[in-house]
Amino acid sequence: MLSAGIVGLPNVGKSTLFNAVTRTRKAQAANYPFCTIDPNLGIVTVPDFRLDVLSKISHSKKLVPAAIEFVDIAGLVKGASAGEGLGNQFLSHIREVNAIVQVVRCFEDDDVHHVSGSVDPVRDIEVINTELILSDIGTLTKRTERLQKAVRMGDKAAKAEAAVIEKLLPHLNDGKPALTAALSDEEGRLAKEFFLLTSKPTIFACNVAESDLAAVTNMIETGVANDAIPAAVHVKAVQQYAASHFATSAVVISAQIESELVDLPEADAVEYLEGLGVKSSGVGTLIRAVYHLLGLRTYLTTGEQETRAWTIRAGDKAPAAAGVIHSDFERGFIAAEVTAFNDLVALGSFAKAREAGKLRIEGKEYVVQDGDVVEFRFNV
Repeated sequence: MLSAGIVGLPNVGKSTLFNAVTRTRKAQAANYPFCTIDPNLGIVTVPDFRLDVLSKISHSKKLVPAAIEFVDIAGLVKGASAGEGLGNQFLSHIREVNAIVQVVRCFEDDDVHHVSGSVDPVRDIEVINTELILSDIGTLTKRTERLQKAVRMGDKAAKAEAAVIEKLLPHLNDGKPALTAALSDEEGRLAKEFFLLTSKPTIFACNVAESDLAAVTNMIETGVANDAIPAAVHVKAVQQYAASHFATSAVVISAQIESELVDLPEADAVEYLEGLGVKSSGVGTLIRAVYHLLGLRTYLTTGEQETRAWTIRAGDKAPAAAGVIHSDFERGFIAAEVTAFNDLVALGSFAKAREAGKLRIEGKEYVVQDGDVVEFRFNV
């Protein structure tokens, strides 16, 4: 199972967010640096309204959502790449995950200590990124030293690696993450072998106070800036930085709100959020965004026994998707009966979808799309 690591400076809400996405209280959340030492692990179900809709069509007895793993990693500090704050240990935890959720403090609270003494999310992001970049520079420098002998002897593989490193080091030295380096497909494949921290897909989670969530959410939905609210200014700055420096997005969440919802029944949680003037705390949006960030997509199966979300990688063809259910499905793949979720729901049944020509027979070269409702034909 692919995993996303929750990282950031101390006291930005990482452990509170972890507890929120995992619907547990596994991670200690306290108002002092390094209350998390060993990483906490949690399996998180991916919210998907399509399961409920399909289950009503099929009268399913059970729903099975997709899932990913989140890892709560201790706070990084300036100098982590040189071992400050147990930095080397924490950096190794980041190296083990597949993607990064960088939590950024966008809330003002005098009672919650900030390691830098003030709230400045872009500055905080740059502290984290600098440490990750410095760690990657160290990794590549050591690798270059190990390759030198083989390069001098004319080893083609070593020369190819060295050429990629020569492209990456200046990019990193300019303060840019490896993820944004212009590499060919072959160079990218070689770069994966370096296991660089800044090569991991990244998304930013802007953690705002309960009292600011409605206003910030409205700003995002309407596109109208609200510079009178500090949190809105902070979020806008993070969004711009994420787009310009990482070609990625920033999601707004309120870990504080979600932590208060953990123990509430669903109906009470909805009522609580409505009282705040919001539809959600943003955590569901974040989970779905991370799922896609990991390069994962979902196809659906439905019947009387269960409606299930199956996880595949973007670009997977029908036989590989079938193999997620069982290896026999892939080995004996004949065809896939496919209909798009929206078409099936609009028409109301598989029979009507077939009559309308919306249920297609696809072969081995078909690339399964997110939201496809599929039934496989196979023979072994």
